[in-house]
Amino acid sequence: MINKEETLRLEAYLKEKLHPGLRLLARDKANDSLEVYLGAEFLAVVYKDEDEGETSYQFMMTVLKEDIMGG
Repeated sequence: MINKEETLRLEAYLKEKLHPGLRLLARDKANDSLEVYLGAEFLAVVYKDEDEGETSYQFMMTVLKEDIMGG
């Protein structure tokens, strides 16, 4: 589960590293991940991974061919 404090810290980190306009929003049916938006545009999902006492976050972004080909 990703709590509110974690969400705010992660959002601040991603804003600093990637873009100040990013927002993280809770997902309706999953509590181990957050949706990433830039303005109204959905960009990615961030997943929380806990393994052997270590916590990490995976930023997963899919880019469609038509998005990069301009059509």
